[in-house]
Amino acid sequence: MSQSMYPVTRDPTPPYRESGLTKVLAVLLLLVAGALVFTVVEQRRSPQRSVSYEPRPIAQRPDDKLGADEQATIDVFSKFSRSVVHVTSLAPRLNQMTLNVTELPLGVGSGFVWDQDGHIVTNFHVVQEGDKASVTLNDGSTYPATLVGVAPDKDLAVLHIDAPPDKLLPLPIGQSGNLKVGQKVLAIGNPFGLDQTLTTGVISGLGREIKSVTQRPISDVIQTDASINPGNSGGPLLDSSGRLIGINTAIYSPSGANAGIGFAVPVDTINRIVPQLLKDGKITRPGLGINPLSDQIAAQHHIDGVVVLQVSPGGAADRAGIVGARSVGGGTQLGDVIVNIDGADIHRLTDLFKALDAHKVGDQLDVTVDNNGRRRTVKVTLQALP
Repeated sequence: MSQSMYPVTRDPTPPYRESGLTKVLAVLLLLVAGALVFTVVEQRRSPQRSVSYEPRPIAQRPDDKLGADEQATIDVFSKFSRSVVHVTSLAPRLNQMTLNVTELPLGVGSGFVWDQDGHIVTNFHVVQEGDKASVTLNDGSTYPATLVGVAPDKDLAVLHIDAPPDKLLPLPIGQSGNLKVGQKVLAIGNPFGLDQTLTTGVISGLGREIKSVTQRPISDVIQTDASINPGNSGGPLLDSSGRLIGINTAIYSPSGANAGIGFAVPVDTINRIVPQLLKDGKITRPGLGINPLSDQIAAQHHIDGVVVLQVSPGGAADRAGIVGARSVGGGTQLGDVIVNIDGADIHRLTDLFKALDAHKVGDQLDVTVDNNGRRRTVKVTLQALP
């Protein structure tokens, strides 16, 4: 019997078995292909857009001019910004690494040119901590400054620099007695060290009162909403003509930055105090020659007025017959209580200071005092306070 012989060989292509993964891949390929077809069809339906890579054309102003108010502001800043300076208060400090003494800045603020002789006006609190100061003009030139005089009660100080007169442009002086709420104002200064910064606003209020670094009141202060920040102190507040109407001094703010309530010492005060500082280096304050009782203690005893605790022997009050407290039978009897000066009612010390600040040494005033319900008016010739 014959047999058929078949070679034993391995089939090079094994039988194909379809898996689950293969099915998933196939579905994904179909979806991608469909999306590509849809995109091509939509692009053919949509109109073609050309993208420009050129700069946009410049839109011209309708009249090609700035507004009248804008131009006026620009003109004031352009003309008078060079009158505003940067003031740095300096003090010597020992460098612990090198053991060298160097001048370190303690505070910075602003100021403005008073005259071409090199006198600069700023706030007292800008320079009070330092032994020296430097002044930088708007062209970047810096000069060492000497202190001419200070009026801490009014937060004013005058410095002097040896700068060429042609670099110094004094600000024109305005008036603060005839200002109106709503007037436009401009403030120029160096807030946060940013030199020659301009802010604008309006006069928000007049006749405000703030306290100086000596805690004496500064009266007739101008309130403005022009932005005033740390570094603006000592800079000018200008009217719309560029005239000086105040010196930016303080802000009311819960955070320490501008909150829209700034205060400026009025120019009428500046124009009265600065000449005295130039002449004498200080202001001669008029006084009565008394030592008053504090407002707090007077209020505790329900006393309305300024209680005279002591009078200076031979002083103005003493010569007028005003008496202070004295010992009686082992106790203390209160002295006269000042209740009126030249028609102005006196309720507390700030009222007294305000009344005296309106006068000068040698002026004769009618002073009304109360003593145990008995009132009398005496004439007092104001004396110079030490």
